[in-house]
Amino acid sequence: MSRRRAIPARRGAAPWPFSAFYGEAAAAAAETRVAPLGASPETEVTEEEKGDDRWSSMLPELLGEIVRRVEIGGERWPARKDVVSFACVCRRWRDVATGVVSPPLDSGKITFPSSLKQPGPKDFAIQCFIKRNKRNSMFYLYLGLTPTFADKGKFLLAARRFRHGAHTEYIISLDADDLFQGSNAYMGKLRSDFLGTKFTIYDSLPPFNGAKASSTRSSRRFASKQISPQVPAGNFQIGQVYYKFNLLKSRGPRRMHCALQLSSSSQDNTPSKSHNNPNPNVGPLLLRNKAPRWHEHLQCWCLNFHGRVTVASVKNFQLVANDDETVLLQFGKVGDDTFTMDYRHPLSAFQAFAICLTSFGTKLACE
Repeated sequence: MSRRRAIPARRGAAPWPFSAFYGEAAAAAAETRVAPLGASPETEVTEEEKGDDRWSSMLPELLGEIVRRVEIGGERWPARKDVVSFACVCRRWRDVATGVVSPPLDSGKITFPSSLKQPGPKDFAIQCFIKRNKRNSMFYLYLGLTPTFADKGKFLLAARRFRHGAHTEYIISLDADDLFQGSNAYMGKLRSDFLGTKFTIYDSLPPFNGAKASSTRSSRRFASKQISPQVPAGNFQIGQVYYKFNLLKSRGPRRMHCALQLSSSSQDNTPSKSHNNPNPNVGPLLLRNKAPRWHEHLQCWCLNFHGRVTVASVKNFQLVANDDETVLLQFGKVGDDTFTMDYRHPLSAFQAFAICLTSFGTKLACE
């Protein structure tokens, strides 16, 4: 009986979990090949590269025009998956696609997995929603496809809550069925203290060159399970969220503060930048929740969510910069287990999702 073995993906190709983020149709374009045992690795790579050359030999001007036309026909999901299928053909086509397709900051669209860690647009918010499953402690982030709350949305990220002794962790992944540190779908995590009032956000990728990974036990375990040498192993701290104690049990909503480390691509025209930061590529963004007003007639605290929140909840909040009243992130309840999440520059979808996850769970010291 002949034995077969799988050949690794093309050298230099990024290990994107296409099937999780875009579906099986896009994944088929990036699947690996099977060769008989004993075949020369050099021969296998050469044959693969020959296949790549067949597609990459097309003129770059022609490729650029093709992807532009494909993008025009795929302004919204699910039609936008055609742009991703184009990028899956080979590395040359992927380079052309990423060069033509604008990031969320310029286009307001989420296209590739990398878009989830890029800042949103400055002039408007990207509208998303989160669905919670209490039975398995799962949380799912979707891109809203219509202004209503009825559409199924486009799946973006998933998170699961784990209890580790006195601490709670949320593992964030591109794949709802692959929530493990060390997988190619792993995006980062959120870790809380015993009281659930202080949270630390970790990214799977370094926020700037030379950033050092966390030295926690889970991070060392993650490094030992690294799958691809192209993906830096570790958890890099990029922010913290604090909920202020309410020791006097006075009447009022939660009060929260957030400090995030931003890359140089995210901090243009961003308030609250530090001029004394030792690393020029990174600046801290300081956020606070916008104070609600007491409504005498309704006898409750109120914020203007512009129709995006319909159910009163202690979890509802709006985040603004310390010296500005522009809402950069708002989160609120619209159903028993459905919440809206709208974010804009300089926050990314990953950062916004991590911040919103801190609102779940009881905080007796704050309420």
